[in-house]
Amino acid sequence: MKSILITGGLGFIGSNFIKHIYEKYDYNIINVDSITYAANPKNIPENILNSSRYFFAETDINNTNNIRYLIKENSVNYIVNFAAESHVDNSINDSRPFIETNINGTHSLLTLLHDYPSIDRYLQVSTDEVYGSLTEEDDAFTENTPLKPNSPYSASKASADLLCRSFYETFNYPILITRCSNNYGPNQHEEKLIPLMIKNAKSGKKLPVYGDGRNIRDWIYVSDHCSAIDAVLHRGRIGEVYNIGGKNEVRNIDIVKTILKLLYKSEDQIEFVKDRLGHDWRYAIDNTKIQNELNWFPIVNFEEGLKKIL
Repeated sequence: MKSILITGGLGFIGSNFIKHIYEKYDYNIINVDSITYAANPKNIPENILNSSRYFFAETDINNTNNIRYLIKENSVNYIVNFAAESHVDNSINDSRPFIETNINGTHSLLTLLHDYPSIDRYLQVSTDEVYGSLTEEDDAFTENTPLKPNSPYSASKASADLLCRSFYETFNYPILITRCSNNYGPNQHEEKLIPLMIKNAKSGKKLPVYGDGRNIRDWIYVSDHCSAIDAVLHRGRIGEVYNIGGKNEVRNIDIVKTILKLLYKSEDQIEFVKDRLGHDWRYAIDNTKIQNELNWFPIVNFEEGLKKIL
């Protein structure tokens, strides 16, 4: 039986990926999480918690002794690194945790590949934010778009990506990188746009919208993201980057209005607030590579995905 080590598996995307892997493959799953504020042990369903194929270890990815032990004891075949500080506002207020987890943590994991050549694949889960910002006239990001991160968060993720590339180029380690657009779906922390707006709308509070709300993001339902990571992990070409997106560009203000409409709430709850520092205008993903090479396509319609989590 193969074993997969998943870091950050109590977080939003990591926990959804654990469910995906558990249901699709007969793998042993080792979930590593340091249980920061964004982690939630309740994200893992009871049937997985009680399974002999699931093991949880509370540890930091920078603790190489603990990670080394887990790799050795479980004969790990795959590593998927979700562990990251990810909230842009937090990175503006204090960038240090982002350096420690996103850069140093990734480096700590990569160094372990020196000792375990039996690991078949290491997948780094990254973000489209490493590419920077687009105007409304620009073409969508491709895997060849230069990295131009504009926040401490995206800079830390870009740094991690470059470390991964260097370990592939120097040591020929089996490294893959995915860069995804904005996710939404079950288990997402309430600091993020969509769950925050849903929570405030339901409780009758104001819905704070940065600037004029016209910033554009490409949105993907988390289960689609998980299926894409699965495809890249098992069938992607070693050393390659794969962009993942929902082909669903929406202005922030339109998302907020859609949520209010679906909840039968008034747009009077919208409150425009001072814009975020260095706020990227637009993200857009070109999915051509993953579609052509791995025959992967997003399947969840945006509004239908919203209805699932209201």
